[in-house]
Amino acid sequence: MNVSNSVLSGTGTRSRLLPAAGLGVAVVLLTVAQVWASAHGVMGPLRSLIDDYFANPQSAAVSWAGLGLACIGVPTRVRVVSLVAAAVLDLLTLALQAACGWHISIGTGPTLALTALTVVVLRWEDERRRTALQAIAFGVLLVMASKLADTWLMVSIVTGPRVLDQYVQLADQALGEPAWLVGRALEALGPVPSHVLHVVYIQLPVAAVVVAVWQLRNVSTSAWPRHHLVRTFLVLGVIGPLGYVLFPVVGPVFAYGPLGHGLEIGDWPQVWPALTHDPQPMLFDSETARNCMPSMHTAWATALFIHSRTAPRWLRWAGAFWLVCTLLATLGFGYHYGSDLVAGAVLCLTVESALRDPERGWDLSRARIVSLGAAVLAGLLLSYRFLAATMAEYPVPAGGVVLGALAAVSFLFYATWFARPGSRLAHWGGRTPIDGFAID
Repeated sequence: MNVSNSVLSGTGTRSRLLPAAGLGVAVVLLTVAQVWASAHGVMGPLRSLIDDYFANPQSAAVSWAGLGLACIGVPTRVRVVSLVAAAVLDLLTLALQAACGWHISIGTGPTLALTALTVVVLRWEDERRRTALQAIAFGVLLVMASKLADTWLMVSIVTGPRVLDQYVQLADQALGEPAWLVGRALEALGPVPSHVLHVVYIQLPVAAVVVAVWQLRNVSTSAWPRHHLVRTFLVLGVIGPLGYVLFPVVGPVFAYGPLGHGLEIGDWPQVWPALTHDPQPMLFDSETARNCMPSMHTAWATALFIHSRTAPRWLRWAGAFWLVCTLLATLGFGYHYGSDLVAGAVLCLTVESALRDPERGWDLSRARIVSLGAAVLAGLLLSYRFLAATMAEYPVPAGGVVLGALAAVSFLFYATWFARPGSRLAHWGGRTPIDGFAID
């Protein structure tokens, strides 16, 4: 076997081992999270998973997204049977709940169908079995990641009784306080735009599966792509929530608006908050998650946008639409400050650069973009915490630095992964025409 075949074989082996290793790590994390949750009197991921089986799922979108992702790796006939069976089971569950007067919910059907599909695939053999199990593993990982993320929200509440919203709001004055601007604009436009943005915001997992299905559409008959959206989504879901614990923030609609349960210190978005030079951590309730910094919706929507760039035109436009609407929703509903969005975008570009084109290895160009992204993210968080008053006092230069840092990371990311091969920019970014690194 020559060197190139050896490299390809090693890459294929690693791609098959990745979902299995991820499942092993996920099981351990879920178990630890459930122990913690039980000790603190909250549901926890394993109890939530049990609820999925017994007609009380937390998110139907995630359950269906997990099944849709799993079905990528099986033949068309099995795929159709699995999806139809899931739909029938959901309808039967709805009928039973309605007849008995119980709480109505959907999402149990895809959970049961995914379990049955796993049992069936385990009886297969050879490459067909390996391909199907790899797709199933990614689908299960998506569901597990969602369960773990829910527990992280509870961890953020327990570990962050005091929130840092006053600091972020001050820092946001350097960006023109977009949460107040967009919030007012949405109120003035009426219910229709808000409804559209709400659907886009909560259905982000479904949009991600659409892009992932396009990327992985041929895995049942050919090799898996070297990199795809699911890998980035899962890694972001593991790393991002650490910020919730390190930098607890609840968002303007809670800290300054109508959802503050009496603890708010303003009237978002009608009244601009007064400028203060002495921000303080503020004690908040034990119900609201501290899940603002960084904005994970921004990070995931940015990843979706990036991975849709090599797709057909309609999917490229859809990726751009989802990103723009997600940014507007996070601000317009008061869920995030502008500073959160900048941090989320930088996080995405950094993680994507660490994962993209694994066969390229850790060359100087990859190390440069990942190091820059990590340094910028750390600098942003430290600035929001310790230089917030200064940023508010000098908003124009401070805003220029924040947006300039984001622009620098974005420019280097483009040069490293998307610049036209053979151009000076691609040469500077380490992207050579022989390797064609930007292919997903």
